[in-house]
This record gives sequence, structure tokens and C-alpha cells, in this order.
Amino acid sequence: VQLVESGGGLVQAGGSLNVSCVAFDDGSMVYDMGWYRQSPGKGREAVAISGWDGERIIYLDSVKGRFTISRDFTKKTVHLQMNSLEPEGTATYYCCADTSPRTWGQGIQVAVSS
Repeated sequence: VQLVESGGGLVQAGGSLNVSCVAFDDGSMVYDMGWYRQSPGKGREAVAISGWDGERIIYLDSVKGRFTISRDFTKKTVHLQMNSLEPEGTATYYCCADTSPRTWGQGIQVAVSS
């Protein structure tokens, strides 16, 4: 599996951004997928996870109600819509597939100015 991210960028606080991830996979994507982020000097944290069937979804408490993860199994993509962004959301965002071993995208920058 190979993951390629797109989107991200710079936005003012309160604004919205979308990040997308395409999975180059010959199979049927029967694994959890999600988004993680890492800020300078901090560890990587899970932001939103979508279960293998798209039914089970978990969000980081601080993004609940503002971020939405979605999967398109036909296009083999996973998206993260981020609304009401806060400066604390500034980070490198990584797409992740819960394969064995876990697969990571290259990371994409999101910057939120105050």
C-alpha cells in the first residue's frame, strides 16, 4: 500500500481546510484508516480514525464537532474536513493505514494563523 496526501495549507483561525489521501492498493482496503498529526516538539497523535468498514469512527476529543473523516471505498480515498480551525491545529498531518506493518503517508502541512 502507498498513501499519497493532498490539500492542507495556510488558513486563519476559524477557517476550514480539507486534506485527502489516496491509497494505491490492489486490494479492497479492508483495514482502518485515519489521520494523525505532529506538531514541532510533540509526539504524533491520532486525530480521526475510520474503521475498516467506515462504520466505527473515533475522534480526538479536541476536534470533535469540528473535524469530519470520510472514506470513499470506490476511489480508495480518505478525507478529513477540518472546520473552525484553531492555531493549535498547526501541524504536519499524516494519513495512516492500519496495515501490517502500518503504512504512513509523507505528511502534509497545515498552518493556522491567529
